[in-house]
Amino acid sequence: MTMIHWGGVSCCLSAAALYLLGRRTGRDVEILKSTTPVNQLKELAQLLDAGNFPLVIAISGRIGSESPINCELSGLRGVIVEEMAEQHYVANNSSGSWIQDSANTSILSTRKEVPWYLEDATGRVHVVEARGAMDFVLPVETEAFEGSDESLGHGTLDYFHGIKMLGVKRIERVLPIGTSLTVVGEAAKDDDGTIRIQRPYKGPFYVSQQTIDQLTVNLGKWARWYKCASMGLTIFGAYVIAKHVIQHLLVRRRRYKPQKRVLAAAAKRSGQDNEGLKADTLPNGGRRMPDLCVICLEQEYNAVWAYVLLYNMFFTLNYLSTLPATDRAGCENLPSLRLN
Repeated sequence: MTMIHWGGVSCCLSAAALYLLGRRTGRDVEILKSTTPVNQLKELAQLLDAGNFPLVIAISGRIGSESPINCELSGLRGVIVEEMAEQHYVANNSSGSWIQDSANTSILSTRKEVPWYLEDATGRVHVVEARGAMDFVLPVETEAFEGSDESLGHGTLDYFHGIKMLGVKRIERVLPIGTSLTVVGEAAKDDDGTIRIQRPYKGPFYVSQQTIDQLTVNLGKWARWYKCASMGLTIFGAYVIAKHVIQHLLVRRRRYKPQKRVLAAAAKRSGQDNEGLKADTLPNGGRRMPDLCVICLEQEYNAVWAYVLLYNMFFTLNYLSTLPATDRAGCENLPSLRLN
C-alpha cells in the first residue's frame, strides 16, 4: 500500500487545469469588455489615423465578397466552403449477405476560401485568418447521398472481390454571403489604405455570429463554471488523498504493535542486559527485531513451532468445551466453550 493515491492526484491536477482555463477565460472577458466598440465602419479609419497601435476593436457587419464561391449542393454563394465526400462500402460475409463495411470507408475533404470583408452602410473591412479564430463555425450544412453505378461490369467485379461501393455521401459546409458576424481582433491598414482585421499578437481573436454582449455573458458563465468545477475537484481530491494517507498510517500502526510487543518481550527475557541491547542496536541507532514468536513471545520464531502452538491452543479449547461448566471455572453461570 503506497502513500500516494493517484486518483486523488489526478483530481487535483484536473482541478489545476480547470482553474487555469477559468483564469484564461476570465482574462478574455476582461479584454472583450475593454475593446473599443466600432458602431460604424467609417469610424475605424479615423481611429487608425489617430495612431493608436495596437488597436483591438469589436465590429459587426455582413459578409461580402467580390468573387464568391457558387456552392453545388446548397445553391448558395459563400466565402468559405468545405466539401467532404465519404465513400461507403458493403462487404459479403460468410452467410452470403451484404453488410456495411466501416473499415473500408474513405473520406475526401477539400476547402475553398476567397477574400471577404464585413460591410455596412458606411464602409467595409477585410477579415483575414478567420478560420483559426475562436467561436468560428460554418453555419450552413448540406448533405446528399449518391448511389454507385450498378452496371453489369461493376457487379461482376464486386462478386469476385467480396466488396462493393454502396455510394458516396457528400457534405457541404458554407459561410454564405450576407451572414451577420461580430469580429474581435486587431485593426491594421495596408500601404494602399485597405483596412483589415487580423489576429492580435496578444489577446483573443473572435469571429462569431453572437454580438459582443452575448460573447461577454457566455464567456463569463464558462469562467465561473470552470472555477466552481476546479474547487469541487480540489475538495474531492484532497479528501481522497487524506483518506488514503490516514488508512496507510493506520495500517502501519497495526503492523507496529506486534513488533513493539516482540521488542518488549525480548527486553524482558534478557533482563534488559546492556550488552544485549548494544548487540541489538543498529548503526543508525535503531533496534534489530528479535526472532521471537508473535503469539507466545518466548520461543524463537519458527514455522513448525507456530504450527504446534496453534494446534495445542485449538486442542485445548475443544477439550474445555466438552467439560461441564462447574469443572471448568467453578462457576455454574459460565457458558460452555464451543468453536463455531
